[in-house]
Amino acid sequence: MIHVIATIELVEGGREEFLSIFRSNISRVKAEKGCMSYTPTIDVDSGIPIQDPLRDNAVTIIETWESLESLHAHLKAPHMAEYREAVKDLVKKISLQVFEPAV
Repeated sequence: MIHVIATIELVEGGREEFLSIFRSNISRVKAEKGCMSYTPTIDVDSGIPIQDPLRDNAVTIIETWESLESLHAHLKAPHMAEYREAVKDLVKKISLQVFEPAV
């Protein structure tokens, strides 16, 4: 099992448009072989003092895949190329972390 945390930094005021485009692609991603979960998230104020400052122009995608092979296939899927083209003017930076369970 592979976990992915993808943080998308967006242009000022672009979050809602980005999320609209992203949400329209979720069902196609979840239908991919090996996709166990695929969820966009936004920062929420927890009231916990050590929390980093909230980011109004960021979306974090939390994903789980059966294997690295299924993650690589996901990145090559035609609908992902369409999605990347649709959001390219909204995205400033992407950071990606890939994890495997340590137990």
